[in-house]
Amino acid sequence: MTSIRPTNRWLGVSAVALLAGALGIVFSRPPVLLSGVVGVAFAAYARTASAPDVDLDVTRTVSDDEPLPGEEVRINLTVENAGDAMLPDLRIVDGVPDAIPVTDGSPRLGTALRPGKTARLSYVVTAERGDHEFGPVTVVARDFSGATEVETEVECETGVRCVPKLGTTVDVPLRAQTTRYTGRVTTDDGGSGVEFHATREYRRGDPLSRVDWNRLARTGELTTVEFREERAASVVVVVDTREAAYLARDDDERNAVQYGVDAAGRMVTKLLDAGDRVGLASLGPETCWLAPGSGHEQRARARDLLATHPSFSAVPSEEVFYPTTRIRWLRKRLPASTQVVFVTPLCDDVGPSVARRLDAEGHLVTVVSPDPTATATAGQRFARAERAHRVSDLRRAGVRVVDWDTDDPFGVALARTARVSGGRA
Repeated sequence: MTSIRPTNRWLGVSAVALLAGALGIVFSRPPVLLSGVVGVAFAAYARTASAPDVDLDVTRTVSDDEPLPGEEVRINLTVENAGDAMLPDLRIVDGVPDAIPVTDGSPRLGTALRPGKTARLSYVVTAERGDHEFGPVTVVARDFSGATEVETEVECETGVRCVPKLGTTVDVPLRAQTTRYTGRVTTDDGGSGVEFHATREYRRGDPLSRVDWNRLARTGELTTVEFREERAASVVVVVDTREAAYLARDDDERNAVQYGVDAAGRMVTKLLDAGDRVGLASLGPETCWLAPGSGHEQRARARDLLATHPSFSAVPSEEVFYPTTRIRWLRKRLPASTQVVFVTPLCDDVGPSVARRLDAEGHLVTVVSPDPTATATAGQRFARAERAHRVSDLRRAGVRVVDWDTDDPFGVALARTARVSGGRA
């Protein structure tokens, strides 16, 4: 797409020049008259100048097209004047994706370019999860007078794919809502396991390994030892991706959704490794749903969705969010006896409302809340106090909350919550 427009750089010059010429004649001032003549000449040249002919070849290279999150990637852009005309005033802006910030150098360049010559610019971006396609290079060229400019876009397809390595070494503190399959979540039912539960009268067919031989020798009573059964959980990790969740402590820092997606990836991997059935969903304008499953294929699907699905983008979606519709959509998809790990910054009343509603409907909820609040201003301190109040209200309602200060590693927050809860609801 190319557009040609006047810059209005010489707007009013003709009037000023004529006025200066008239004053020079009336007052017999040759210098004033000469300045008027020069002004008229410039105005005439600006009116007759034609738009520059822009013909550019653009090449963009990246140092790594598959980096890990947080790694630096250097972008090199080469622009060659493939036309026959001199470009005396050329301004170049590279199409950097919104989700990856520029951390060194600049994606902008102003230069003059003779035919056959090249200009280069180089800058560094920090990789963020997802598929990132660079946009076209925007070029603005002006003629020698600067009265007319041509703006055009030069296509140069370049992509960066950033897929993180997921996983955490700390157990996710799930609640005691399980499936019939054997797993790691301790229940209140007696059976086979590792933690003592109770003893009962021996029944025909009980395994000899569970007979209490010490009691038999001491009292002559034949009893069977029962342990707390450990079963697998069915879990759906739901990430709050509403526009209200894209909060950060500073413009240069990562927002709560980015931290939340990182946490979701680590939890999904850990839960799958533990033998649980795990699914994934988003609560936002863009819908994402992965039904609970297990195995390496489920891990690959979840990893790919977290890295590339638009609902988990580092910048908010422009789509409209309808809370009632989206919550109803989520409830219809949640299987019975499925826990929910809800990842939300709790910075408004929608997050706690969703958590309480799902918990009341039988889906035991654990809230993982990355804290994006700061304390630099009175308004920030008030927002932090409001968030702390929401955390307390949820805990009083029986909802487990992992309050994560993002200055600490995520594993620290999980371990702290597991110690407090003892690993059970």
